[in-house]
Amino acid sequence: MEAFGTTAGGDEVHRVSIAGGGLTAAIIDWGAVVQDLRLEGHPPPLVLGFDEFGYYPAHSPYFGAIVGRFANRIAGGRFAIDGAVFRTDRNAAARHTLHGGGHGIDKRVWRFTETGSDFATLALRDTAGEMGFPGNLDIECTYRLLPGGRLSVELRAKTDAPTPCNLAHHSYFNLEDGGRSDIFGHRLLIEADAFLPVDEDLIPTGTVQPIAGTPFDFRHARPIRHDGGQFYDHCFCLSAARRPLCRAAWAQAPVSGLEMEVWTTEPGLQFYAGGDIIAMPPGIDGIDYRPASGFCLEAQGWPDSPNRRYFPSSLLAPGETYRQVTEYRFHKGPAEITGP
Repeated sequence: MEAFGTTAGGDEVHRVSIAGGGLTAAIIDWGAVVQDLRLEGHPPPLVLGFDEFGYYPAHSPYFGAIVGRFANRIAGGRFAIDGAVFRTDRNAAARHTLHGGGHGIDKRVWRFTETGSDFATLALRDTAGEMGFPGNLDIECTYRLLPGGRLSVELRAKTDAPTPCNLAHHSYFNLEDGGRSDIFGHRLLIEADAFLPVDEDLIPTGTVQPIAGTPFDFRHARPIRHDGGQFYDHCFCLSAARRPLCRAAWAQAPVSGLEMEVWTTEPGLQFYAGGDIIAMPPGIDGIDYRPASGFCLEAQGWPDSPNRRYFPSSLLAPGETYRQVTEYRFHKGPAEITGP
C-alpha cells in the first residue's frame, strides 16, 4: 500500500497493486477505482485513468469506479417505497439522478479491509439520507485477478431499511492502444435480444424493444462504427432477474487482436461508447484522451427500475444480501481481424 494523494477535505488516498493470471492492477480507495490494468504481452493499459490523483475529482467521468448506490439513472430524482416518497440528488440535467448523485460512492474514500498478492477488498458505509437514499448501506467490493487473464469484481451490500441498490463497475476499456486511438473498429457482441430506448435525457421510455433490425443489434459480432456509434449509452436487457454467471459480451481490437469477454450475474449491461469524454489532463502514460477513447460495458440492474415495477427489481430489504459478480476476461486473438 502506498500514498496516492489527498482529497480536498484532507483525507489520504491510498493505492494497492495486485498481480495474477497474467494481469496487474492498481486499485485506489477513492471510489474503489481500478486506476490501471495491464495484461502480460500487451504493453498499453487496458483502461482509461490518471497517474495523478488530483485529476480524478476534477476531471474523471467515473474512470474505473464503483458507482451507486444506484448506478445509471433515476427519472426525476424521485421514487417511492411502500408509499413513502424519496427525493435524490438531481445531478443529471438538473432533473434526474445519475450514478447515485453528485457525491455518490464513486467520490468517497473507501477503506481497504483485506489485501493479498492477487486481490483487494474495500468497504464503505453509505449512510442513511446521503444523496436522499433511505437506510444505511454497507458495501464491500473485492477485486481479484484469476487464472486466464480474468479480473473479477464481486460486490456485496446489506441495509437496515428498504432501499434501491444497484452497483456497477465503470471502467473505460480500449483494447488497442490504451486510448491513443478511438474505439471505432473494435468488434462487439452483446448477448441480448432487447434494449431500453431512451428519451433526450437518456431516461428509459419504459419500452423493452427487440433489437432486431435496429442499430443496437450486436447479437453477431460487428464493428462499432463512427457514424452515430459514439452516442451509444443504452441498457441491453440480458435477463429478467439476477442469474448465475453468464457471458454477456465479447469485444476485440482490430489490430492487436486482444479480446475481452464480460461475464456477469446481472440482468442488464450498459454499453456506453465514451462520446462525452471531453478535453482533460493527460491520462495513464501521458495519453491524451478524446471522445470515444474508451468504451464501457457496465453490468448492472436496469435503469430507473425504482419507478418501473415491470423492470427487474432493485429493492434491497433488511436481512437480504445484494451480491453481484462480474468478470472481465482478456486473451490475445489473431491480429488484423477482417470481415464486416
